[in-house]
Amino acid sequence: MSDFNSNDIILLSHGGGGGRTQALIRNIILRRLGNPTLDRLDDSACLSIPESELAFTTDSYVVNPIFFPGGDIGKLAACGTINDLVMQGAEPRYLSLGLILEEGLPLRDLDQVIQSLAEVTAQTGVRVVTGDTKVVERGKGNGIFINTSGIGVRLPGTDVHVSNARPGDAVIITGTLGDHGAAVMSRRLNLETDLASDVAPLWTLIAPLLRLPAIHCLRDPTRGGVAAAVCDLANSSHVGIRLKELALPVRNEVRGICQLLGLDPLNAANEGKAIIVCPETETDRALQLLRSHPLGREAAVIGIVTAESAGLAVLETAAGGERIIHLPLGEDLPRIC
Repeated sequence: MSDFNSNDIILLSHGGGGGRTQALIRNIILRRLGNPTLDRLDDSACLSIPESELAFTTDSYVVNPIFFPGGDIGKLAACGTINDLVMQGAEPRYLSLGLILEEGLPLRDLDQVIQSLAEVTAQTGVRVVTGDTKVVERGKGNGIFINTSGIGVRLPGTDVHVSNARPGDAVIITGTLGDHGAAVMSRRLNLETDLASDVAPLWTLIAPLLRLPAIHCLRDPTRGGVAAAVCDLANSSHVGIRLKELALPVRNEVRGICQLLGLDPLNAANEGKAIIVCPETETDRALQLLRSHPLGREAAVIGIVTAESAGLAVLETAAGGERIIHLPLGEDLPRIC
């Protein structure tokens, strides 16, 4: 049982380092995330990692609203940082957790966010080992912002950098486009829809692929969506990327919301998908592995890598034409993650 009432809220004194701070950490953070390393409550965590190939990442989450269909900011923060490690071929091991809380945030909301984050870490075996809590004045924090950093162990000999794409490679997406962006916008607009965010940790989906002879690139199409991801691949690898519009798996609900808002599903954010670039000879095996996992059942080949038009991504449209896929100048959907 928790030691707070359902109507309790965050106070400025919760960020002051005194008794209320300690109570907050004890009653919510340690109750949900406690482990021998975090329980020490030192200013930094001392970790023993015998492997030499480490991946390290950090990210901040400011999504609005903090609760959305299929998840919340806690689940998003855990999955987003875990997936950044996975995209380097690294098994996620440790997370830090930085909380910026707004005065007036209901403690029950904070508890729900931490519970969601804890469910992801329990599912993946990742430990939260250090963190920090700050409180800002009412009206200056949108309830809660989260920063997470992650450490993972890179599998020996793995190199899946976005600069490794080669002409003749296939471009695979692990599932439908734009679910996260459309789900968050549907909540903002109070639309009645069955859409849910795709936010999910991807290690168990991607790990079997890393045993294939050659996975050239991994990239998660988060902010900027698939458009930003393929532009990054084309530019970093000095190759052309050609996608086929008819091959793109897009839910009708996502397509409808994007049409309503004048947006392109290619630009919409995803939080539980990966783009995989591999030799054409490995495509069937890659799809077999992906589709055997619940998160990859709708995996599809959506394009190819070419030697022509180096640095450019092109979409072959359903009407038989072509258009250049431009790197988004900013966020079509701000505060999406």
